[in-house]
Amino acid sequence: MQYEGSCHCGRIAFTVQAEEPITDVIDCNCSLCRRRGGLLWFAARDALVLSSDPAQLATYQFNKHHLHHHHCAHCGIAPFSEGVDPRSGQAMAAVNVRCLPGLALDGLSVTAFNGADA
Repeated sequence: MQYEGSCHCGRIAFTVQAEEPITDVIDCNCSLCRRRGGLLWFAARDALVLSSDPAQLATYQFNKHHLHHHHCAHCGIAPFSEGVDPRSGQAMAAVNVRCLPGLALDGLSVTAFNGADA
């Protein structure tokens, strides 16, 4: 199943391929996620295809600098982050499903993740 996503102004646009419909997401309470309020779904990085100019991506890193938290420098919305899964070594994307307008949020199963203590 393919989903289309973007920031609010559309300067960052992407598609992401899911093997199955997205039903389960993560609500992280780390200092960044708690403030921005995203709901995260994880995919292999190659499942996400940026369809806009990569120069539109602004990036923020904090703590151990393992994740590249991308956001739009114009509207401020953070549609996805990139990193490497420490267990598998696989490049991953953490997609903010709130940036997937075709996905109904009310039916999602939300799991809390204690990123504040990770």
